[in-house]
Amino acid sequence: MIKVIRAKLHGIRVTSADLNYHGSITLDPEVCDQAGLYPMEFVEIWNKSSGARISTYVIFGVPGSRCCILNGAAARTCQIGDELIIAASESIDGPNELYRIKPRILTFLPGNQIDQILLYDVFKSEARPFDFRIVDAERQTVERCHTWPNVDIAHIRGDLRAKNWTEGEIDIFIQSHFSL
Repeated sequence: MIKVIRAKLHGIRVTSADLNYHGSITLDPEVCDQAGLYPMEFVEIWNKSSGARISTYVIFGVPGSRCCILNGAAARTCQIGDELIIAASESIDGPNELYRIKPRILTFLPGNQIDQILLYDVFKSEARPFDFRIVDAERQTVERCHTWPNVDIAHIRGDLRAKNWTEGEIDIFIQSHFSL
């Protein structure tokens, strides 16, 4: 069995914390529907602001509220406005199942509006049997996600030239992986 990511909310902001609630994280069910998160499902939570890491379960709040409320002991791990990464996982039988699953990743703007809906895609490439890319869920194209400006295409081209790739091979690789 391999534990893999199934759904992720990346950069959702904490809207409240309730130390006296019974526990869990309260999320907007409309956001959960977009990502494929379920009530009572256990999730891992990573606080980008403090580095805290916790595990708890999802409960649904008010639809359309864009809420992200840490409850019980989890409330001590955050401040209102902290950015979180919330990840759900699943177990698969082996690496060949990686081709089947397409985890949904939601990114957020301030106010917890959904910015992007992405898919993680594992595919077989000429370079390796298990390659990876991020795909825009709506357009089914390789996504220019928030990290896109950090991709140095000239550096990648140089690395491929150093491996004796032809310019044609490099162009095909760049076009297939970066959707220029």
